Amino acid sequence: MSETTHDSAVALSAPPSPDDGLPAAELAKKYGLAVSGARPGLGEYARQLWDRRHFIVAFSRAKLTAQYSKAKLGQVWQVATPLLNALVYFFIFGVLMGAHGDMGTDTYIPFLVTGVFVFTFTQTSAMAGVRSIAGNLGLVRALHFPRAALPISFALQQLQQLLFSMSVLFLILIGFGHFPKPSWALIIPTLVLQFVFNTGLALVMARAGSKTPDLAQLLPFITRTWMYASGVMYSMTTQLEKAHAPAWVIDVLGANPAAVYIDLMRFALIDGYGADKLPPHVWALALGWALLLGLGGFVYFWKAEEQYGRG
Repeated sequence: MSETTHDSAVALSAPPSPDDGLPAAELAKKYGLAVSGARPGLGEYARQLWDRRHFIVAFSRAKLTAQYSKAKLGQVWQVATPLLNALVYFFIFGVLMGAHGDMGTDTYIPFLVTGVFVFTFTQTSAMAGVRSIAGNLGLVRALHFPRAALPISFALQQLQQLLFSMSVLFLILIGFGHFPKPSWALIIPTLVLQFVFNTGLALVMARAGSKTPDLAQLLPFITRTWMYASGVMYSMTTQLEKAHAPAWVIDVLGANPAAVYIDLMRFALIDGYGADKLPPHVWALALGWALLLGLGGFVYFWKAEEQYGRG
């Protein structure tokens, strides 16, 4: 009998395995096996993120440092970019369109710069989020870690950039006669709520951008429209009242999250920007938007955890 025939006879005479016919799921459960890269539970996922908090902070700082590393002025552009935008908007809306006439130059310039800085925080968080997975596929495919760490770190990077820019905003406010007062303490809860909102927005954009890379090209047009509808360069309420817009339109635009956080920051910083200029239930709106996008965005991103970096 040849060797091949002998091996075949042995194989045919081997006793059947007790695992024969078991479904794959039961077989994996029996031997304690798990799918590689499987999505953990929501609580476990949050714990893994917390364990990697030092990586998130370090990664955000490294990205912030590298952002303008090739520019001669370096980190100065963190402040110069929003200031130059504010200068352009002042010339177009303040001078040519006369928006500063409604409140006076001493109030309009702090009003404008505050709006630009606060909206830029949200805009750049969304833009960074949409590229956070698609732009770091090498890292995603090479290492095992909760993918939410990337959009969260990019949102944290934008917060650090805003805090760096706030020193210039304070100088502008003082230069135009708006000195520190107790209401400046409201900056802290406003920024906390906006950061939670922006982080949730970055998570939503990260999942959408990972499957639709073209979204990164479309998003600037969306955020620009959002900016015009948020009263960054002018008082939205005043302009809508001049146009005899229905009251519900004024309420809807005033309740959009970008406008809410801008209004709260202006209320905290600018003399004469009183509670009468805020939308009804403004703190409830700020908290509601933060919880809706913060928690909702986290769950939405987590549900696709197994898909990032594949395909």
